[in-house]
Amino acid sequence: MNIDPSNQTKLYGHENYLKSLLKLYNEDHLPNKILFSGEKGIGKSTLAYHLINSILSSDEEFPYDLKNFNINLENKTFKLIQNKSNPNFILIDVNEEKKKIDIGQIRNLISTLNKSSFNTKPRFVLLDNIELLNINSVNALLKILEEPSDKINFILINNNKKVLQTLKSRCLNFKISLTHEQSINITNKILNENLNNFLNEKYITNYSTPGQLLKIIDFANKNDIDLKDLDLKDLISKIILDKKYKKDLSIRDLIYSLIELYFRNNISIQNIDLINMYNYFLKKINTTKIFNLDDESLLMEFQKKILNE
Repeated sequence: MNIDPSNQTKLYGHENYLKSLLKLYNEDHLPNKILFSGEKGIGKSTLAYHLINSILSSDEEFPYDLKNFNINLENKTFKLIQNKSNPNFILIDVNEEKKKIDIGQIRNLISTLNKSSFNTKPRFVLLDNIELLNINSVNALLKILEEPSDKINFILINNNKKVLQTLKSRCLNFKISLTHEQSINITNKILNENLNNFLNEKYITNYSTPGQLLKIIDFANKNDIDLKDLDLKDLISKIILDKKYKKDLSIRDLIYSLIELYFRNNISIQNIDLINMYNYFLKKINTTKIFNLDDESLLMEFQKKILNE
């Protein structure tokens, strides 16, 4: 299962957002600095890829299918983006081996943007997970956002996390959302199968976006785990023991979300000690992410103090 947003050729749930954005573009009113804000996994990046494809492929042999909100697999723009060779598209995201978007990536972006375009089409810069920009990266980015060159469009993706107001203030913010029912329906369509065939109701109830649901299913498939029967405690223990989070940032994010879910499922007003531990570990997780600290020591501590293993 390939759940990367760049591979999602069908747009679900955000059709009206796309139509509104394209209307602005066709009327020459689309701001060249826009921010998509919303819960992680809700489809913001997928929406961005469809917007970019619909604009860049408009004069191609297999243009974007706006009637069905679909990217044709023979679409030249799509193929070039897949091959990371589209001269009109630049993606900035956290590298697999890193926890932050570093200053080097922004410097490379600036260098690329200073070069002449190969054609007359607009150029798009997609900055995903902007909450992972470090302070030096933000400061460098602000300089190019203040006075972007002609025909350069920035799309920033924020997962409802705190980012510098100076960064947000330079963009027009579009708040993207889905209901829980929409998320379930979209996930079923992407899977082409019923979600209940993969997960028990506890996971379905507590994971509220298609991206979250697909990520945990993808992890289970790759590791031969049956999530219809495995309880949350055993799943967390397995991920910690396997230590696959060390090489895969998405698994690290998954384990932290599972830890939050574990606390939410077990906390009660009467259990003051667990409430205190919940606050303790949330703070420690946040500190670990911000300062790029060692995940293993935190997870081993959680396993010992909370799971009693």
